[in-house]
Amino acid sequence: MDEARTLGELKGSGYQAAPVREEMRRNLLGMLAHGERILPGIVGYDETVVPDIENAILSGHHIVFLGERGQAKSRIMRGLIALLDERVPAVAGCEINDDPFHPICRGCRRRALDEGDALPLAWIGRDHRYGEKLATPDVSMADLIGEIDPIKVAEGRYLADEETIHYGLVPRTHRGIFAINELPDLTEKVQVGLFNLMEEKDVQIKGYKIRLPLDVVIVASANPEDYTSRGRIITPLKDRFDVQIRTHYPTTLDDEIAIMEQEVPPRDRAGRELRVPDFVKQLIAQLTMEARGSNEINQSSGVSVRVTINNYESVIANAEKRAVRCGEREIVPRITDLHAVLASTAGKIELEYAGEEKKEGDLIDRLLGRAVMKVFDRAITVESLKKVIDYFEGGGGVEVSDRMPAVDYLEGVRGIPGLREAIVALGPFESPALVAAATEFILEGLHVHQKLNKDRHGGRFTYRS
Repeated sequence: MDEARTLGELKGSGYQAAPVREEMRRNLLGMLAHGERILPGIVGYDETVVPDIENAILSGHHIVFLGERGQAKSRIMRGLIALLDERVPAVAGCEINDDPFHPICRGCRRRALDEGDALPLAWIGRDHRYGEKLATPDVSMADLIGEIDPIKVAEGRYLADEETIHYGLVPRTHRGIFAINELPDLTEKVQVGLFNLMEEKDVQIKGYKIRLPLDVVIVASANPEDYTSRGRIITPLKDRFDVQIRTHYPTTLDDEIAIMEQEVPPRDRAGRELRVPDFVKQLIAQLTMEARGSNEINQSSGVSVRVTINNYESVIANAEKRAVRCGEREIVPRITDLHAVLASTAGKIELEYAGEEKKEGDLIDRLLGRAVMKVFDRAITVESLKKVIDYFEGGGGVEVSDRMPAVDYLEGVRGIPGLREAIVALGPFESPALVAAATEFILEGLHVHQKLNKDRHGGRFTYRS
């Protein structure tokens, strides 16, 4: 359909305007009928969170998402834009995207009476119908709802006149979706104003009560601890959110890895090929899962998926430095690169016993050891490495480093009985860089199983009996 330019053309086209809830419901049903995903890029929620979101949209509900940091709450809220029509008509020049068939602001109602079918239209896209605000204690009623504009008063209007209002973020998202991050951080006064707007469809500005029947779907996010804490959020507002949907961290290693790979952007690596062994990906993802299960970490604060993503980037960066220094054409992370995760993990976890002297580095080392053991045990058995163990018990020793060229590992592989067979069992590691990564993984696995001792100096390890 050609986009109508006036109200008369719009009427002649047969266009039917729909409330935003009906619009989202209609588009969701169409996507479900065609087998389309409503939130592409959101991993691990297909059987838990997504069905609840679908039910909420079909029911026309306001939604609050409860979850710790790094659980894709903001991304989900922004993803709901896809359920809006691609473009819709609005009264041209209206600050609140008024429906030309049913204008709610006084100025547009007057224009509709004066101009009739000649009322000019503007077509607005999805992004223009989405608003978002991070709640902080300094967010005011003026920010969200609106305020008296002194310039309009100076022009001769009365304070009680609706047209003196400079509209806030929520009215400017009329006929769309408005998202509030960290809802409990709003002051009680602003929460009351938001409740009135959602429930009574009116607002009070400078003592004047103004009817404002906005067509807005409001979605919000909150930390469960804050949302359920008495006094952080007023009960009437909590009751006005029709559903609360609990998000969660990835429940499987595969989901954690899928998110990690999805979120790391492609980079120009000057012609060098990035090859990350599966066990390295599993180690980085398993480290985060170990942190989420540790009683030494404050779990109410959470351990974000960003920890996994940033650790993956840090390990790749350390491997890339080695490839550049050694003139290698492959970038392959290995165990000696894992020391890089200290900087990208520390600061993202909160220790449970802050009063005691506990070092984050020591905790991360312990978590890494548990991660190595679990990934190692899934890949290979200690019993199959008896020849390797015998070599070290016979007085052998090996030094590895995050700066050592990959070709230097080949001689060590040939000199340690059983090591070549163990590497072949792990996978098709045909290049020197992959062989080096597999060698370090096997040696570290034997160390965490207390078959080898390890002396560590930064990114240099020495393994011996």
